[in-house]
Amino acid sequence: MEDTFPDLGSLSDKELKDLIDNLTAEENEISYKRRVLHGKIDILRAELVNRLRQKRERGDSLISGDDVEQLTNILAGRAQGEDPAA
Repeated sequence: MEDTFPDLGSLSDKELKDLIDNLTAEENEISYKRRVLHGKIDILRAELVNRLRQKRERGDSLISGDDVEQLTNILAGRAQGEDPAA
């Protein structure tokens, strides 16, 4: 698909209908891919929740030292990978 939008006044009725059909088909394809991605994300989140539930049932710690350090950096306003001295 082109990045620029055509001069609509210069297009015939057939060209306008074809453009609408092409854009509709592209939107449908993108929408389908988005739904597939959302489904995969839902499956991954469910697996993560299941693993955390199993850890809790075993009495394992749900929060690691790395988690605490990352949260500390976030709360201190330091993004991941930034130099803390900066």
